[in-house]
Amino acid sequence: MASGDGDGDGYGYYDLGDGDDRSYGGHVEETEDVASEIEQRYAVLSEGDVRERHEEETAKIMEVLSVPSGFAAVLLRHYKWRTDQLLQDEWFQDERRIRDAVGLPADGAVPTLVNVRRLTCAICFGRYDAGRMRSAGCSHYYCVKCWRGYIRAAVGDGPRCLSLRCPDTSCSMAVLRELVDAVAAEKDKQRYARFAFRSYVELNPRMKWCPGPGCTHAVEFVGSDDGEQNDDVFCLCKHGFCWRCGEEAHRPVSCGTVRMWLAKNISDDSETASWLLVNTKPCPKCRRPIEKNYGCTHMTCGQPCFHEFCWLCLQPWDNHDYESCALYKLDEGTLDGEEDERRQAKTSLNRYLHHYERWVANHESLHVVLNDMEKLESSELKKMADELVVPVTELRFLREAYEQIADGRRVLRWAQAYGYYLHPGRDMTKRKLFDYLQKQANSSLERLHGCAERERIELFGFGAGDIEPETYWSYKEKVTRLTKVTRKYFENLVKAFQTDLAEVN
Repeated sequence: MASGDGDGDGYGYYDLGDGDDRSYGGHVEETEDVASEIEQRYAVLSEGDVRERHEEETAKIMEVLSVPSGFAAVLLRHYKWRTDQLLQDEWFQDERRIRDAVGLPADGAVPTLVNVRRLTCAICFGRYDAGRMRSAGCSHYYCVKCWRGYIRAAVGDGPRCLSLRCPDTSCSMAVLRELVDAVAAEKDKQRYARFAFRSYVELNPRMKWCPGPGCTHAVEFVGSDDGEQNDDVFCLCKHGFCWRCGEEAHRPVSCGTVRMWLAKNISDDSETASWLLVNTKPCPKCRRPIEKNYGCTHMTCGQPCFHEFCWLCLQPWDNHDYESCALYKLDEGTLDGEEDERRQAKTSLNRYLHHYERWVANHESLHVVLNDMEKLESSELKKMADELVVPVTELRFLREAYEQIADGRRVLRWAQAYGYYLHPGRDMTKRKLFDYLQKQANSSLERLHGCAERERIELFGFGAGDIEPETYWSYKEKVTRLTKVTRKYFENLVKAFQTDLAEVN
Protein backbone atom coordinates (compact mmCIF):
# COMPACT_ATOMS: atom_id res chain seq x y z
CA MET A 1 0.00 0.00 0.00
CA ALA A 2 1.37 3.34 -0.95
CA SER A 3 1.53 5.94 1.75
CA GLY A 4 1.33 9.66 1.43
CA ASP A 5 5.10 9.97 1.34
CA GLY A 6 7.24 9.66 -1.74
CA ASP A 7 9.26 6.51 -2.33
CA GLY A 8 12.26 5.36 -4.29
CA ASP A 9 10.16 4.44 -7.30
CA GLY A 10 9.03 8.01 -7.75
CA TYR A 11 5.42 7.34 -6.82
CA GLY A 12 5.18 10.05 -4.16
CA TYR A 13 3.49 13.41 -4.39
CA TYR A 14 4.83 15.96 -6.82
CA ASP A 15 6.75 18.89 -5.39
CA LEU A 16 4.74 21.82 -6.69
CA GLY A 17 7.29 24.35 -5.57
CA ASP A 18 6.76 27.68 -3.87
CA GLY A 19 4.44 30.33 -5.19
CA ASP A 20 2.42 27.92 -7.35
CA ASP A 21 -0.95 29.61 -6.93
CA ARG A 22 -3.42 27.17 -8.51
CA SER A 23 -7.08 26.61 -7.69
CA TYR A 24 -8.91 23.29 -7.62
CA GLY A 25 -10.11 23.59 -11.19
CA GLY A 26 -6.79 23.90 -13.01
CA HIS A 27 -5.60 21.68 -15.85
CA VAL A 28 -3.91 18.32 -15.50
CA GLU A 29 -2.51 16.37 -18.42
CA GLU A 30 -5.17 14.04 -19.81
CA THR A 31 -4.67 10.32 -19.34
CA GLU A 32 -4.31 8.32 -22.53
CA ASP A 33 -7.52 6.88 -23.88
CA VAL A 34 -6.22 3.34 -24.30
CA ALA A 35 -9.73 1.91 -24.32
CA SER A 36 -10.76 3.72 -27.51
CA GLU A 37 -9.59 0.95 -29.83
CA ILE A 38 -11.41 -1.67 -27.75
CA GLU A 39 -14.58 0.39 -27.52
CA GLN A 40 -14.71 0.76 -31.30
CA ARG A 41 -15.04 -3.01 -31.63
CA TYR A 42 -18.50 -3.10 -30.06
CA ALA A 43 -21.48 -0.94 -29.21
CA VAL A 44 -23.83 -1.24 -26.24
CA LEU A 45 -27.50 -0.86 -27.14
CA SER A 46 -30.43 -0.19 -24.84
CA GLU A 47 -33.63 -2.19 -25.17
CA GLY A 48 -35.14 0.86 -26.86
CA ASP A 49 -32.28 0.94 -29.38
CA VAL A 50 -32.83 -2.74 -30.18
CA ARG A 51 -36.58 -2.23 -30.60
CA GLU A 52 -36.01 0.70 -32.95
CA ARG A 53 -33.62 -1.31 -35.12
CA HIS A 54 -36.01 -4.27 -35.10
CA GLU A 55 -38.87 -2.12 -36.35
CA GLU A 56 -36.73 -0.29 -38.94
CA GLU A 57 -35.41 -3.46 -40.55
CA THR A 58 -38.86 -5.06 -40.59
CA ALA A 59 -40.31 -1.95 -42.24
CA LYS A 60 -37.50 -1.94 -44.81
CA ILE A 61 -38.23 -5.51 -45.90
CA MET A 62 -41.98 -4.82 -46.02
CA GLU A 63 -41.39 -1.87 -48.34
CA VAL A 64 -38.77 -3.37 -50.63
CA LEU A 65 -40.43 -6.79 -51.05
CA SER A 66 -44.02 -5.52 -50.78
CA VAL A 67 -44.93 -8.11 -48.17
CA PRO A 68 -46.95 -7.79 -44.93
CA SER A 69 -45.31 -7.58 -41.52
CA GLY A 70 -45.71 -11.27 -40.69
CA PHE A 71 -44.03 -12.29 -43.97
CA ALA A 72 -41.14 -9.90 -43.34
CA ALA A 73 -40.61 -11.24 -39.81
CA VAL A 74 -40.45 -14.86 -41.02
CA LEU A 75 -37.96 -13.96 -43.76
CA LEU A 76 -35.73 -11.92 -41.45
CA ARG A 77 -35.58 -14.65 -38.81
CA HIS A 78 -34.75 -17.22 -41.49
CA TYR A 79 -31.81 -15.05 -42.59
CA LYS A 80 -30.81 -14.30 -38.98
CA TRP A 81 -31.57 -10.63 -39.59
CA ARG A 82 -28.93 -10.36 -42.33
CA THR A 83 -30.97 -7.94 -44.39
CA ASP A 84 -28.32 -7.38 -47.06
CA GLN A 85 -28.06 -11.08 -47.89
CA LEU A 86 -31.83 -11.35 -48.24
CA LEU A 87 -32.13 -8.31 -50.51
CA GLN A 88 -28.97 -8.64 -52.59
CA ASP A 89 -29.01 -12.32 -53.45
CA GLU A 90 -31.49 -14.95 -52.42
CA TRP A 91 -34.94 -13.42 -52.80
CA PHE A 92 -34.58 -11.96 -56.27
CA GLN A 93 -32.74 -14.99 -57.63
CA ASP A 94 -35.26 -17.63 -56.54
CA GLU A 95 -38.26 -16.21 -54.71
CA ARG A 96 -40.26 -19.43 -55.01
CA ARG A 97 -37.58 -21.50 -53.31
CA ILE A 98 -37.30 -19.03 -50.44
CA ARG A 99 -41.06 -18.99 -49.92
CA ASP A 100 -41.12 -22.78 -49.75
CA ALA A 101 -38.17 -22.85 -47.32
CA VAL A 102 -39.74 -20.46 -44.81
CA GLY A 103 -43.35 -21.63 -45.17
CA LEU A 104 -44.88 -18.71 -47.05
CA PRO A 105 -47.55 -19.16 -49.74
CA ALA A 106 -46.15 -19.13 -53.25
CA ASP A 107 -48.53 -16.57 -54.69
CA GLY A 108 -49.01 -14.10 -51.88
CA ALA A 109 -51.25 -14.13 -48.86
CA VAL A 110 -54.11 -16.60 -48.65
CA PRO A 111 -57.20 -15.53 -46.67
CA THR A 112 -57.34 -17.16 -43.25
CA LEU A 113 -61.15 -16.84 -43.30
CA VAL A 114 -63.51 -18.53 -45.78
CA ASN A 115 -67.04 -17.72 -46.89
CA VAL A 116 -68.46 -21.15 -46.12
CA ARG A 117 -71.42 -21.58 -43.81
CA ARG A 118 -69.96 -24.33 -41.55
CA LEU A 119 -66.61 -26.18 -41.40
CA THR A 120 -65.26 -29.14 -39.45
CA CYS A 121 -62.18 -28.57 -37.25
CA ALA A 122 -59.59 -31.25 -38.02
CA ILE A 123 -58.42 -31.29 -34.38
CA CYS A 124 -61.59 -31.44 -32.27
CA PHE A 125 -63.91 -32.47 -35.17
CA GLY A 126 -66.47 -29.92 -34.10
CA ARG A 127 -68.50 -28.07 -36.71
CA TYR A 128 -68.30 -24.29 -36.50
CA ASP A 129 -69.38 -21.25 -38.40
CA ALA A 130 -66.76 -20.04 -40.86
CA GLY A 131 -66.13 -16.96 -38.75
CA ARG A 132 -64.77 -19.18 -35.95
CA MET A 133 -62.31 -21.02 -38.21
CA ARG A 134 -58.79 -19.98 -39.19
CA SER A 135 -55.92 -21.29 -41.33
CA ALA A 136 -52.22 -20.45 -41.60
CA GLY A 137 -52.75 -19.43 -45.22
CA CYS A 138 -53.26 -22.96 -46.46
CA SER A 139 -56.36 -25.14 -46.91
CA HIS A 140 -56.31 -26.53 -43.37
CA TYR A 141 -58.85 -24.81 -41.13
CA TYR A 142 -59.15 -25.15 -37.36
CA CYS A 143 -61.41 -23.58 -34.79
CA VAL A 144 -60.23 -20.61 -32.75
CA LYS A 145 -60.26 -22.66 -29.54
CA CYS A 146 -57.93 -25.32 -30.98
CA TRP A 147 -55.66 -22.67 -32.48
CA ARG A 148 -55.48 -21.01 -29.08
CA GLY A 149 -54.43 -24.24 -27.38
CA TYR A 150 -51.96 -25.05 -30.16
CA ILE A 151 -50.29 -21.64 -29.84
CA ARG A 152 -50.31 -21.78 -26.02
CA ALA A 153 -48.41 -25.08 -26.11
CA ALA A 154 -45.91 -23.67 -28.63
CA VAL A 155 -45.31 -20.49 -26.64
CA GLY A 156 -44.75 -22.59 -23.53
CA ASP A 157 -41.96 -24.34 -25.41
CA GLY A 158 -40.00 -21.10 -25.71
CA PRO A 159 -38.60 -19.20 -28.72
CA ARG A 160 -39.18 -22.18 -31.00
CA CYS A 161 -42.76 -20.94 -31.25
CA LEU A 162 -41.44 -18.44 -33.81
CA SER A 163 -40.95 -21.37 -36.22
CA LEU A 164 -44.46 -22.75 -35.68
CA ARG A 165 -46.08 -24.41 -38.70
CA CYS A 166 -49.58 -25.52 -39.59
CA PRO A 167 -50.91 -28.28 -37.29
CA ASP A 168 -51.35 -30.57 -40.29
CA THR A 169 -48.18 -32.69 -40.37
CA SER A 170 -48.16 -32.72 -44.18
CA CYS A 171 -48.20 -28.91 -44.37
CA SER A 172 -45.22 -26.60 -43.88
CA MET A 173 -47.08 -23.29 -43.91
CA ALA A 174 -45.74 -20.87 -41.28
CA VAL A 175 -47.96 -19.52 -38.52
CA LEU A 176 -47.61 -15.75 -38.82
CA ARG A 177 -47.80 -13.05 -36.17
CA GLU A 178 -51.15 -11.84 -37.53
CA LEU A 179 -52.76 -15.21 -36.83
CA VAL A 180 -51.27 -15.35 -33.33
CA ASP A 181 -52.65 -11.89 -32.55
CA ALA A 182 -56.06 -12.89 -33.88
CA VAL A 183 -56.60 -16.11 -31.89
CA ALA A 184 -54.17 -16.40 -28.96
CA ALA A 185 -54.88 -15.47 -25.35
CA GLU A 186 -53.51 -12.09 -24.26
CA LYS A 187 -50.75 -13.62 -22.11
CA ASP A 188 -49.61 -15.85 -24.97
CA LYS A 189 -49.64 -12.94 -27.42
CA GLN A 190 -47.38 -10.97 -25.11
CA ARG A 191 -44.94 -13.85 -24.71
CA TYR A 192 -44.88 -14.45 -28.45
CA ALA A 193 -44.21 -10.75 -29.06
CA ARG A 194 -41.38 -10.84 -26.52
CA PHE A 195 -39.77 -13.84 -28.22
CA ALA A 196 -40.13 -12.13 -31.61
CA PHE A 197 -38.45 -8.99 -30.30
CA ARG A 198 -35.60 -10.84 -28.60
CA SER A 199 -34.96 -12.87 -31.75
CA TYR A 200 -33.43 -9.76 -33.29
CA VAL A 201 -30.49 -10.19 -30.92
CA GLU A 202 -30.54 -13.94 -30.28
CA LEU A 203 -30.50 -14.91 -33.97
CA ASN A 204 -28.08 -12.19 -35.04
CA PRO A 205 -24.50 -13.58 -35.05
CA ARG A 206 -23.12 -10.09 -34.37
CA MET A 207 -25.25 -9.34 -31.32
CA LYS A 208 -25.74 -10.75 -27.81
CA TRP A 209 -27.73 -9.84 -24.73
CA CYS A 210 -25.59 -8.81 -21.79
CA PRO A 211 -25.55 -11.73 -19.31
CA GLY A 212 -25.21 -9.36 -16.34
CA PRO A 213 -27.84 -9.90 -13.61
CA GLY A 214 -30.97 -7.92 -14.40
CA CYS A 215 -29.40 -6.16 -17.40
CA THR A 216 -31.53 -5.47 -20.49
CA HIS A 217 -28.77 -4.10 -22.74
CA ALA A 218 -27.47 -5.78 -25.87
CA VAL A 219 -23.96 -5.68 -27.33
CA GLU A 220 -23.22 -5.44 -31.04
CA PHE A 221 -19.76 -6.72 -31.91
CA VAL A 222 -17.93 -5.36 -34.94
CA GLY A 223 -14.49 -6.89 -34.34
CA SER A 224 -12.87 -9.95 -35.88
CA ASP A 225 -13.88 -13.47 -34.89
CA ASP A 226 -10.59 -14.97 -36.04
CA GLY A 227 -8.31 -16.91 -33.73
CA GLU A 228 -8.62 -18.28 -30.21
CA GLN A 229 -7.89 -15.06 -28.34
CA ASN A 230 -10.77 -13.70 -26.30
CA ASP A 231 -12.67 -10.52 -27.05
CA ASP A 232 -13.83 -8.88 -23.84
CA VAL A 233 -16.79 -6.52 -23.97
CA PHE A 234 -18.12 -4.37 -21.15
CA CYS A 235 -21.74 -3.35 -20.78
CA LEU A 236 -22.98 -0.11 -19.25
CA CYS A 237 -24.03 -2.17 -16.21
CA LYS A 238 -20.28 -2.76 -15.55
CA HIS A 239 -20.51 -6.48 -16.36
CA GLY A 240 -17.72 -7.73 -18.60
CA PHE A 241 -17.87 -10.93 -20.62
CA CYS A 242 -15.97 -12.65 -23.39
CA TRP A 243 -17.75 -12.36 -26.73
CA ARG A 244 -16.25 -15.62 -27.93
CA CYS A 245 -16.99 -18.04 -25.06
CA GLY A 246 -19.52 -16.13 -22.93
CA GLU A 247 -17.54 -16.47 -19.70
CA GLU A 248 -16.58 -13.49 -17.55
CA ALA A 249 -14.09 -11.12 -19.17
CA HIS A 250 -10.74 -12.92 -19.04
CA ARG A 251 -8.27 -10.85 -21.05
CA PRO A 252 -5.51 -11.81 -21.83
CA VAL A 253 -5.95 -15.56 -21.21
CA SER A 254 -7.33 -17.65 -24.07
CA CYS A 255 -10.78 -19.19 -23.95
CA GLY A 256 -9.19 -22.65 -23.99
CA THR A 257 -7.18 -21.91 -20.86
CA VAL A 258 -10.30 -20.55 -19.16
CA ARG A 259 -12.23 -23.73 -19.99
CA MET A 260 -9.49 -25.92 -18.52
CA TRP A 261 -9.17 -23.76 -15.40
CA LEU A 262 -12.89 -23.65 -14.68
CA ALA A 263 -13.13 -27.41 -15.19
CA LYS A 264 -10.24 -27.81 -12.75
CA ASN A 265 -12.05 -25.66 -10.20
CA ILE A 266 -15.09 -27.95 -10.10
CA SER A 267 -12.97 -31.07 -9.65
CA ASP A 268 -11.92 -32.63 -6.34
CA ASP A 269 -8.99 -30.21 -6.06
CA SER A 270 -11.33 -27.25 -5.84
CA GLU A 271 -13.32 -28.91 -3.06
CA THR A 272 -10.11 -29.18 -1.07
CA ALA A 273 -9.30 -25.57 -1.88
CA SER A 274 -12.74 -24.40 -0.85
CA TRP A 275 -12.33 -26.16 2.47
CA LEU A 276 -8.90 -24.66 3.06
CA LEU A 277 -9.67 -21.16 1.86
CA VAL A 278 -12.01 -19.30 4.20
CA ASN A 279 -13.09 -15.71 4.53
CA THR A 280 -10.77 -14.99 7.45
CA LYS A 281 -7.11 -15.49 8.23
CA PRO A 282 -5.39 -15.44 11.63
CA CYS A 283 -3.28 -12.43 12.41
CA PRO A 284 0.36 -13.63 12.21
CA LYS A 285 1.08 -11.88 15.51
CA CYS A 286 -1.91 -12.44 17.81
CA ARG A 287 -3.70 -15.22 15.85
CA ARG A 288 -7.08 -13.52 16.00
CA PRO A 289 -9.17 -14.05 12.83
CA ILE A 290 -9.11 -11.10 10.43
CA GLU A 291 -11.79 -10.43 7.81
CA LYS A 292 -10.73 -8.74 4.57
CA ASN A 293 -13.15 -5.89 3.88
CA TYR A 294 -11.12 -3.63 1.58
CA GLY A 295 -9.90 -4.34 -1.91
CA CYS A 296 -6.14 -4.03 -1.40
CA THR A 297 -4.01 -6.61 0.44
CA HIS A 298 -2.72 -4.31 3.22
CA MET A 299 -4.30 -5.61 6.45
CA THR A 300 -4.26 -4.05 9.94
CA CYS A 301 -5.28 -6.06 12.99
CA GLY A 302 -7.58 -4.40 15.52
CA GLN A 303 -6.65 -3.10 18.95
CA PRO A 304 -4.62 -3.79 20.96
CA CYS A 305 -2.49 -5.62 18.35
CA PHE A 306 -2.50 -3.23 15.33
CA HIS A 307 -0.17 -5.59 13.47
CA GLU A 308 0.09 -4.74 9.74
CA PHE A 309 0.63 -7.55 7.26
CA CYS A 310 -0.09 -8.78 3.70
CA TRP A 311 -3.30 -10.76 3.25
CA LEU A 312 -1.77 -13.11 0.67
CA CYS A 313 1.69 -13.95 2.04
CA LEU A 314 1.21 -12.84 5.71
CA GLN A 315 4.55 -10.97 5.69
CA PRO A 316 4.81 -7.95 8.02
CA TRP A 317 3.88 -4.92 5.92
CA ASP A 318 6.85 -2.77 6.91
CA ASN A 319 9.23 -5.13 5.10
CA HIS A 320 6.73 -6.61 2.64
CA ASP A 321 8.20 -7.63 -0.72
CA TYR A 322 5.83 -7.61 -3.69
CA GLU A 323 8.25 -9.79 -5.62
CA SER A 324 8.26 -12.74 -3.25
CA CYS A 325 4.55 -12.31 -2.55
CA ALA A 326 3.56 -12.67 -6.19
CA LEU A 327 5.90 -15.56 -6.97
CA TYR A 328 5.14 -19.24 -6.61
CA LYS A 329 7.94 -21.03 -4.74
CA LEU A 330 8.67 -24.50 -6.07
CA ASP A 331 9.78 -27.06 -3.46
CA GLU A 332 13.19 -28.44 -4.31
CA GLY A 333 14.75 -31.81 -3.67
CA THR A 334 13.95 -35.37 -4.73
CA LEU A 335 12.78 -38.45 -2.85
CA ASP A 336 12.31 -42.10 -3.79
CA GLY A 337 9.29 -44.37 -4.07
CA GLU A 338 5.98 -43.65 -2.43
CA GLU A 339 7.37 -40.71 -0.47
CA ASP A 340 8.42 -39.07 -3.73
CA GLU A 341 4.94 -39.66 -5.15
CA ARG A 342 3.34 -38.10 -2.08
CA ARG A 343 5.75 -35.18 -2.29
CA GLN A 344 4.86 -34.58 -5.93
CA ALA A 345 1.15 -34.74 -5.17
CA LYS A 346 1.60 -32.24 -2.35
CA THR A 347 3.66 -29.96 -4.56
CA SER A 348 1.01 -30.10 -7.28
CA LEU A 349 -1.75 -29.28 -4.81
CA ASN A 350 0.27 -26.44 -3.29
CA ARG A 351 0.89 -25.02 -6.75
CA TYR A 352 -2.82 -25.19 -7.50
CA LEU A 353 -3.75 -23.60 -4.16
CA HIS A 354 -1.21 -20.82 -4.73
CA HIS A 355 -2.86 -19.80 -7.99
CA TYR A 356 -6.42 -20.55 -6.86
CA GLU A 357 -6.12 -18.37 -3.77
CA ARG A 358 -4.85 -15.44 -5.81
CA TRP A 359 -7.55 -16.06 -8.42
CA VAL A 360 -10.19 -15.82 -5.67
CA ALA A 361 -8.52 -12.86 -3.93
CA ASN A 362 -8.42 -10.76 -7.10
CA HIS A 363 -12.02 -11.69 -7.87
CA GLU A 364 -13.10 -10.49 -4.42
CA SER A 365 -11.04 -7.32 -4.80
CA LEU A 366 -12.68 -6.72 -8.17
CA HIS A 367 -16.12 -6.81 -6.57
CA VAL A 368 -14.98 -4.29 -3.96
CA VAL A 369 -13.67 -2.01 -6.72
CA LEU A 370 -16.89 -2.24 -8.73
CA ASN A 371 -18.95 -1.45 -5.63
CA ASP A 372 -16.70 1.53 -4.86
CA MET A 373 -17.06 2.73 -8.46
CA GLU A 374 -20.85 2.54 -8.19
CA LYS A 375 -20.80 4.56 -4.96
CA LEU A 376 -18.49 7.14 -6.49
CA GLU A 377 -20.57 7.59 -9.62
CA SER A 378 -23.93 7.55 -7.85
CA SER A 379 -23.23 10.12 -5.12
CA GLU A 380 -19.71 10.56 -3.78
CA LEU A 381 -18.16 12.32 -6.78
CA LYS A 382 -21.03 14.81 -6.88
CA LYS A 383 -20.70 15.47 -3.15
CA MET A 384 -16.92 15.93 -3.40
CA ALA A 385 -17.29 18.25 -6.40
CA ASP A 386 -19.87 20.38 -4.58
CA GLU A 387 -17.62 20.74 -1.54
CA LEU A 388 -14.62 21.61 -3.72
CA VAL A 389 -16.80 23.96 -5.82
CA VAL A 390 -15.67 22.34 -9.08
CA PRO A 391 -17.54 20.49 -11.84
CA VAL A 392 -17.82 16.71 -11.49
CA THR A 393 -15.63 16.32 -14.58
CA GLU A 394 -12.73 17.71 -12.53
CA LEU A 395 -12.78 14.46 -10.51
CA ARG A 396 -12.81 12.09 -13.45
CA PHE A 397 -9.24 11.12 -12.59
CA LEU A 398 -10.71 9.04 -9.74
CA ARG A 399 -13.10 7.24 -12.09
CA GLU A 400 -10.23 6.54 -14.49
CA ALA A 401 -8.14 5.22 -11.61
CA TYR A 402 -10.88 2.85 -10.51
CA GLU A 403 -11.43 1.68 -14.08
CA GLN A 404 -7.73 0.83 -14.30
CA ILE A 405 -7.84 -0.94 -10.93
CA ALA A 406 -10.81 -3.02 -12.05
CA ASP A 407 -9.07 -3.94 -15.30
CA GLY A 408 -5.90 -4.80 -13.40
CA ARG A 409 -7.76 -7.06 -10.98
CA ARG A 410 -9.34 -8.91 -13.90
CA VAL A 411 -6.01 -9.39 -15.63
CA LEU A 412 -4.24 -10.56 -12.46
CA ARG A 413 -7.12 -12.89 -11.69
CA TRP A 414 -6.88 -14.71 -14.99
CA ALA A 415 -3.09 -14.54 -14.96
CA GLN A 416 -3.32 -17.19 -12.26
CA ALA A 417 -4.93 -19.61 -14.71
CA TYR A 418 -2.14 -18.94 -17.19
CA GLY A 419 0.52 -19.37 -14.51
CA TYR A 420 -0.92 -22.66 -13.28
CA TYR A 421 -0.63 -24.24 -16.73
CA LEU A 422 3.02 -23.26 -17.12
CA HIS A 423 4.84 -26.56 -16.64
CA PRO A 424 7.03 -26.27 -13.51
CA GLY A 425 9.88 -28.12 -15.23
CA ARG A 426 9.74 -27.36 -18.95
CA ASP A 427 8.62 -23.73 -18.79
CA MET A 428 11.06 -22.34 -16.24
CA THR A 429 12.17 -19.52 -18.54
CA LYS A 430 8.58 -18.56 -19.25
CA ARG A 431 7.82 -18.84 -15.55
CA LYS A 432 10.57 -16.33 -14.73
CA LEU A 433 9.27 -13.85 -17.31
CA PHE A 434 5.70 -14.43 -16.13
CA ASP A 435 6.69 -13.79 -12.51
CA TYR A 436 8.66 -10.67 -13.45
CA LEU A 437 5.84 -9.09 -15.46
CA GLN A 438 3.22 -10.06 -12.89
CA LYS A 439 5.38 -8.67 -10.08
CA GLN A 440 5.71 -5.29 -11.80
CA ALA A 441 2.02 -5.02 -12.61
CA ASN A 442 0.88 -6.21 -9.18
CA SER A 443 3.22 -3.85 -7.32
CA SER A 444 2.02 -0.83 -9.30
CA LEU A 445 -1.62 -1.87 -8.94
CA GLU A 446 -1.35 -2.17 -5.15
CA ARG A 447 0.11 1.33 -4.99
CA LEU A 448 -2.67 2.72 -7.16
CA HIS A 449 -5.38 0.83 -5.28
CA GLY A 450 -4.11 2.03 -1.94
CA CYS A 451 -3.88 5.61 -3.17
CA ALA A 452 -7.36 5.61 -4.74
CA GLU A 453 -8.99 3.81 -1.82
CA ARG A 454 -7.37 4.43 1.56
CA GLU A 455 -5.72 7.75 0.84
CA ARG A 456 -8.92 9.05 -0.73
CA ILE A 457 -10.88 8.10 2.38
CA GLU A 458 -8.25 9.68 4.63
CA LEU A 459 -8.16 12.85 2.54
CA PHE A 460 -11.88 13.36 1.94
CA GLY A 461 -13.23 11.60 5.01
CA PHE A 462 -13.92 14.82 6.93
CA GLY A 463 -15.29 16.74 3.97
CA ALA A 464 -13.58 18.05 0.85
CA GLY A 465 -14.27 21.64 1.82
CA ASP A 466 -11.46 21.59 4.40
CA ILE A 467 -8.79 20.42 1.92
CA GLU A 468 -6.13 22.90 0.91
CA PRO A 469 -5.74 23.35 -2.87
CA GLU A 470 -2.10 22.24 -2.73
CA THR A 471 -3.05 19.03 -0.91
CA TYR A 472 -5.78 18.30 -3.42
CA TRP A 473 -3.46 18.95 -6.37
CA SER A 474 -0.77 16.71 -4.93
CA TYR A 475 -3.26 13.91 -4.49
CA LYS A 476 -4.73 14.36 -7.96
CA GLU A 477 -1.37 14.35 -9.68
CA LYS A 478 -0.26 11.30 -7.72
CA VAL A 479 -3.37 9.35 -8.70
CA THR A 480 -3.05 10.47 -12.32
CA ARG A 481 0.58 9.40 -12.53
CA LEU A 482 0.00 6.07 -10.80
CA THR A 483 -2.88 5.36 -13.17
CA LYS A 484 -0.71 5.95 -16.24
CA VAL A 485 2.20 3.92 -14.86
CA THR A 486 -0.06 1.04 -13.87
CA ARG A 487 -1.77 1.07 -17.25
CA LYS A 488 1.61 0.73 -18.96
CA TYR A 489 2.62 -2.23 -16.81
CA PHE A 490 -0.60 -4.03 -17.62
CA GLU A 491 -0.30 -3.26 -21.31
CA ASN A 492 3.09 -5.01 -21.23
CA LEU A 493 1.65 -7.94 -19.28
CA VAL A 494 -1.32 -8.38 -21.62
CA LYS A 495 0.85 -8.13 -24.73
CA ALA A 496 3.22 -10.77 -23.37
CA PHE A 497 0.38 -13.18 -22.57
CA GLN A 498 -1.24 -12.72 -25.96
CA THR A 499 2.01 -13.83 -27.60
CA ASP A 500 2.41 -16.69 -25.08
CA LEU A 501 5.51 -15.01 -23.63
CA ALA A 502 7.27 -15.14 -27.00
CA GLU A 503 10.04 -12.92 -25.61
CA VAL A 504 11.71 -15.99 -24.11
CA ASN A 505 12.56 -17.13 -27.64
